[in-house]
Amino acid sequence: VYDTSDGTLIQPLKGHKDTVYCVAYAKDGKKHLGALLACFVIIWTSKLEGILKYTHNDSIQCVSYNPLTHQLASCSSGDFGLWSPEQKSVSKHKTSCRITCCSWTNDGQYLALGMCNGIVSIRNKNGDEKVKIERPGGSSSPVWSICWNPSSRLIPCVLPSLSDYILGFWLCCQSSTEWRTWELSREPGNKFRLEIGLNDKLLSFQDERNDILAVADWGQKLSFYHLSGKQIGKDRVLNFDPCCISYFTKGEYLLLGGSDRQVSLFTRDGVRLGTVGEQSSWVWTCKVKPDSNYVVIGCQDGTISFYQLIFSTVHGLYKDRYAYRDNMTDVIVQHLITEQKVRIKGRELVKKIAIYKNRLAIQMPEKILIYELYSDDSADMYYRVKEKIIKKFECNLLVVCSDHIILCQEKRLQCLSFSGVKEREWLMESLIRYIKVIGGPPGREGLLVGLKNGQILKIFVDNALAIVLLKQSTAVRCLDMSASRNKLAVVDENDTCLVYDIHTKELLFQEPNANSVAWNTQCEDMLCFSGGGYLNIKASNFPVHQQKLQGFVVGYNGSKIFCLHVFSMSAVEVPQSAPMYQYLERKMFKEAYQIACLGVTDADWRELAMEALEGLEFETAKKAFTRVRDLRYLELISSIEDRKKHGENNHELFLADVYAYQGKFHEAAKLYKRSGHESLALEMYSDLRMFDHAKEFLGSGNPKDTKMLIKKQADWAKDINEPKAAVEMYLSAGEHMKAIEISGDHGWVDMLIEIARKLDKAEREPLAKCAFYFKQLDNPGYAAETYMKVGDLKALVQLHVETHRWEEAFALSEKHPEFKDEVYVPYAQWLAESDQFEEAQKAFHKAGRQREAVRVLEQLTHNAVLESRFDDAAYYYWMLSMQCLDIAQENEGQQTEMLQKFHHFQHLAEVYHVYHFIQRYTEEPFSFHLPETLFNISRFLLHSLTKETPLGISKVNTLLALAKQSKALGAYKLARHAYDKLQGLQIPDRFQKSVELGSLTIRSKPFHDSEELVPLCYRCSTNNPLLNNLGNICINCRQPFVFSASSYEVLHLVEFYLEDGITDEEAVALIDLEAPRVSKREDKWQEMTTDHAQSLRLDDSTDTVEDDDPFTAKLSFEQGGSAFVPVVVSRAVLRSLSRRDVLVKRWPRPLRWQYYRSLLPDASITMCPSCFQMFHTEDYELLILQHNCCPFCRR
Repeated sequence: VYDTSDGTLIQPLKGHKDTVYCVAYAKDGKKHLGALLACFVIIWTSKLEGILKYTHNDSIQCVSYNPLTHQLASCSSGDFGLWSPEQKSVSKHKTSCRITCCSWTNDGQYLALGMCNGIVSIRNKNGDEKVKIERPGGSSSPVWSICWNPSSRLIPCVLPSLSDYILGFWLCCQSSTEWRTWELSREPGNKFRLEIGLNDKLLSFQDERNDILAVADWGQKLSFYHLSGKQIGKDRVLNFDPCCISYFTKGEYLLLGGSDRQVSLFTRDGVRLGTVGEQSSWVWTCKVKPDSNYVVIGCQDGTISFYQLIFSTVHGLYKDRYAYRDNMTDVIVQHLITEQKVRIKGRELVKKIAIYKNRLAIQMPEKILIYELYSDDSADMYYRVKEKIIKKFECNLLVVCSDHIILCQEKRLQCLSFSGVKEREWLMESLIRYIKVIGGPPGREGLLVGLKNGQILKIFVDNALAIVLLKQSTAVRCLDMSASRNKLAVVDENDTCLVYDIHTKELLFQEPNANSVAWNTQCEDMLCFSGGGYLNIKASNFPVHQQKLQGFVVGYNGSKIFCLHVFSMSAVEVPQSAPMYQYLERKMFKEAYQIACLGVTDADWRELAMEALEGLEFETAKKAFTRVRDLRYLELISSIEDRKKHGENNHELFLADVYAYQGKFHEAAKLYKRSGHESLALEMYSDLRMFDHAKEFLGSGNPKDTKMLIKKQADWAKDINEPKAAVEMYLSAGEHMKAIEISGDHGWVDMLIEIARKLDKAEREPLAKCAFYFKQLDNPGYAAETYMKVGDLKALVQLHVETHRWEEAFALSEKHPEFKDEVYVPYAQWLAESDQFEEAQKAFHKAGRQREAVRVLEQLTHNAVLESRFDDAAYYYWMLSMQCLDIAQENEGQQTEMLQKFHHFQHLAEVYHVYHFIQRYTEEPFSFHLPETLFNISRFLLHSLTKETPLGISKVNTLLALAKQSKALGAYKLARHAYDKLQGLQIPDRFQKSVELGSLTIRSKPFHDSEELVPLCYRCSTNNPLLNNLGNICINCRQPFVFSASSYEVLHLVEFYLEDGITDEEAVALIDLEAPRVSKREDKWQEMTTDHAQSLRLDDSTDTVEDDDPFTAKLSFEQGGSAFVPVVVSRAVLRSLSRRDVLVKRWPRPLRWQYYRSLLPDASITMCPSCFQMFHTEDYELLILQHNCCPFCRR
């Protein structure tokens, strides 16, 4: 056992008596073992003490420890044994051929055995064979070395606990940069199953662990297999007999050694990368030290070699694109700003990488590949092969330009075209230490070259002559040129950063502890350098600003610094606050703004804006305030610029405004005073409510300033809720309106009247405001006094109207008739709203607003109908009809229209008056009317609804009442008709059962009506049917029936008309004479026909006094005529009539009076003098006693 640090022998283990073929360490390093040719296995502890020994029948060829369970597999020529510390026994299994090598899987579940007959047998922990792999060639290709890749492609993350539910968690896929979601589910037996859907197949850790087995056979081939036995890719030809194979700890590389007397390094996919160490004899074993890059090699001649492998960083950078080698054969291009990455896969070792603009060059052992971007988009990451140079080159450095490849070979630089032709060559005095492309036109780019002797040159690709920029005494390690090509930064071998002026060759400054340097590509005077664990940022000649950062600075773009640390490149966002403040300290505002544009915080932008504003650098301040969106300061700058345009150039005044905006009020006041603008200081302090300071700047007795100060002080008192003091200050400053507003808002009536009485009557606006507040505070007396003082009579009238002080309003309108409408129209509306309709009518008439009266009544009527107040609706319709009659009387132009409306409204009034009783009968549990009365009412209503049904009236209710009362009184025929009619209507649910029952029971009654119910025509003595298709007129003589307005029985009245030429006054006078009846019997019938009616006139030519009544003779008419023939009487007939028997409806003009003759004088009839409705006298007297008025017109 040897110590790897220095190769000294620790201790020889003397328990072995023959050739030792193999040794193996346990995974945890606590046990190791040796195997003997004499079939013995000895297990030693880490303290080199033997603890166990067991034997095989044949010589032992190989041993291997299980990485998890420490189960030991020992293989011999004819069998293999499995020993575990727990069992203390060895289970052996026979094999058909000699075993040459063995290897456990990562999870210790399976053991692979390589045999001399070219077979690989994969067995489980119990020794049962699960998979058998047969190599081509069979016995001629014995499998001499096998090894499982120690790193699974999928690495599960560690979970703190597992639940019974399915858990989603993340797994890193080592073969790509993506993350995939897997599912963990519990199976019977408390086993967990990790699954992912892959190509529609379920991949499980129980079936496929993604373990890869590398197999090396003496058919001189290397092959790879899955655990399932499926081969991965094709066999790789080795050209030597492999004796040993070993993976690195993470599985990214593997080592192969054998008959070629060297150990070669391969990728995990089998791509040869290079030679680790050449030996003088066969290499029989090689191993990698766990978790490191150390390799140990054992040879046939007994030598043991120990190597350390160093994997250098191969990369290239241009601005924000960084290309680097990955897995030795791939190239990854990373966009440092967008963090996008693209992988370019390769099958060979990548030796050098160069990147420039849209070009990428990759050098491999036998060729150089040149790639280009697909497009000119700055964010494009798609590369395609542009050219291939199939030639082997040896170089120290590789540089690519737009059309050329530059190779550095010690002191020599070679320029090659993309086709591989050498175009130009430069030979330097010393070794080349650094090359950088600094840009230029395609095909004419410039290069910076730094030499070991301190010389710095500039080379152009199209020029064979090199230009010496300068020479220093120390060797060059790193170079960079500023954005404008005026300055050169050099890091030498003494870790010093030196900055030169390229044109004068002068050393501008130098800084220690630098290992790399980079100029800012967006700012000429800024550079950064790294060293000693710090990042240093330097602006111009200011001191360096430092912050901790590990790695090498390789680029500086704006506020991003690109830093390479070990193998990873990162973009570090660095705020540029420190250099910005360095410029601000020296009042270099424009330069500070340029630095800020690279990236500073909002607070830094505001500080820059304030400093520039105080320095009166308005352009820079405006840009900075725009960045922080400060509109307030932008308005200030805009106003100052406008003032400057108009010729103002007082810088002290500008600075005073700036100080005032910044809250530096005392400094601002001093500058205002110094610049002769004390009024501005006064205004500023007044606005700030700093009145004590403001008084210091009052001019010598300037009343205007004093008044302004008092006014602002009053405003302040108002704002701090001291209204009394504010009112007094406003009054002393002459601001009466504001004093009035405050007093009014607080309800101080005494203060208001005091102000109003002190004001002059010419000050109309303040007085009007006082009156407004008096009205609002319910003090109409003070308001009237104020209006009288101003002389505003119209406002006074409106005040009286609004406060309903009608007597004062009427008195004022009497004195000033022009205000008649302003008084009476609101008065009428108020009366109408108070249900005093008659007074409202008079008021509307007095104001000459008949249409308004009609409109109000129509609205009231409509509302009454909607609310089912049908008695009110009848009353309102009667009022409407009388209103229309009044309009027709006053306006001849509207006479026809108004008379039509009069008759229509009279009809609706009667209909709604009658329906009121029907509605009460159907809705209320008890009825106040006799069955005969309800029977007559429903008949009357049904006959009145022959044309159309007014709003709110229900035919169902009417027919239902008629049906019930007809059935009760014996009018069965009429009842059946009513029930039949009801069947065709939509009946409410509450009546449905009653109607259906009534329809059934009426069928059991005789189909005729009681004779007592049949109405009689008092003109022609004809019995009329109960159901009359003509309506409320006689079917024989067409004489309209006259109904009692209470019981709705047919009254014994016949309407008669006057002869032409007889006036109403004359007719009444003739009736009042009551002369003896005279008759002249000459049958002289005269027929008169007009456009509207036919009449029969009987002229009396005898003067004989007879007992016959002349009026009775007038009642006769010609039988069989379908037209109505009215009764027309002459003067003689009028003289014969008794005053007791005649009823006259004395309608106002333009209507004619209506005359009715009672044919039964003993039955007394009374007519309402207001609405002219007819009643039986006893019914009328009873109604008057009940209602104290006529039920129809409420008079």
